[in-house]
Amino acid sequence: MAEEKYDISKHILVPKHTKLNEADVKKLLEKYNVNLKQLPRILKTDPAIQHLDAKVGDVIRIERDSPTVGKVDFFRVVTNA
Repeated sequence: MAEEKYDISKHILVPKHTKLNEADVKKLLEKYNVNLKQLPRILKTDPAIQHLDAKVGDVIRIERDSPTVGKVDFFRVVTNA
């Protein structure tokens, strides 16, 4: 019997994850005057980014809902460990 895979990105408690393109990454790093090593990390094996086909070094935007300010963006760099 084939096992069905559940798409975790469709779950109501999982915030929206998107992979940034190179131009957006450059703007982000310049805006906050940081480099990739200074960003928080997310594992390549994280179930929330499996549908993005993310590679090590990619930057992920996580869009979370906030009761006080509406939407808030968080950024993570993809790593192996």
